[in-house]
Amino acid sequence: MSAKLPMRGVFPVVPTAFNERGELDRDGQRRAVDFMIDAGSEGLCILANFSEQFALSDDERTQIMDLVLNHVAGRVPVIVTTTHFSSRICAERSRQAMAAGAAMVMIMPPYHGATIRVPEAGIFAFFQIVSDAIGIPVMIQDAPVAGTPLSAPFLARMAREIEQVSYFKIEVPQAAAKLRELIALGGSSVVGPWDGEEAITLFADLEAGATGAMTGGGYPDGIRQITDPWFAGRRDEAFAAYARWLPLINQENRQCGLAASEALMQAGGVIASDAVRHPIPPLHPAARAGLLDIARRLDAMVLRWGK
Repeated sequence: MSAKLPMRGVFPVVPTAFNERGELDRDGQRRAVDFMIDAGSEGLCILANFSEQFALSDDERTQIMDLVLNHVAGRVPVIVTTTHFSSRICAERSRQAMAAGAAMVMIMPPYHGATIRVPEAGIFAFFQIVSDAIGIPVMIQDAPVAGTPLSAPFLARMAREIEQVSYFKIEVPQAAAKLRELIALGGSSVVGPWDGEEAITLFADLEAGATGAMTGGGYPDGIRQITDPWFAGRRDEAFAAYARWLPLINQENRQCGLAASEALMQAGGVIASDAVRHPIPPLHPAARAGLLDIARRLDAMVLRWGK
């Protein structure tokens, strides 16, 4: 796929399905993917932080990547997260993802723990090495979890000077302001300025010029109710939809976190278990009840899929 072929729209993160023993649930993984496509996902992202990628072994990562890409079978483009501290390992993961059929790779800047960081020169070289290894776009994930400040001028410079760096998932405070600056500085080199963080800032980010939304996986149908009218120029309709879905977005982002998608999918019969992998704590019963109550009030497709 060409690095300049724009990918737009709703590309939610696919949760990793586990059984109650913490083992990979391959059948549940396929059902989660089918639900997310049926619910309107215009693309998918796998092995992201909301997929619990940090709790997976290297072999499990490969199993999930191959299973999902084979099961999707080209129905929608799939972004594979290949984040690693090592430039060499990240480049190799990215080569493997491209060979398996990924449309794009998503990568955080190199970091380790609370204190080990890399200066800008090293970050630039890191993404140059990955870009040189592949022929598909790179999305830089600009997220607080990496603890690495990435200024808009620096991101724009990488977009202009590193061939495959062309998409950016911005999920830091004041994301809309950063998107505006990035778009202004990067021009046509910024092919995909995207929103993240479960769409909690989606409307402001769309107004700033975001062309994609990487959200949680539980209700792509709801996010499409916001983005479809927005891209069609119907701002008032998009705003009304955002106001309608914001309680669920807020419950996921502020109260439930990465366990939200599994809870919604389990309640709707998409997957058998909403287990997350230890030592991540299970979702608090009150938070789960609130999540499901809001989803039922909105008639989210996940709660009636396959029934």
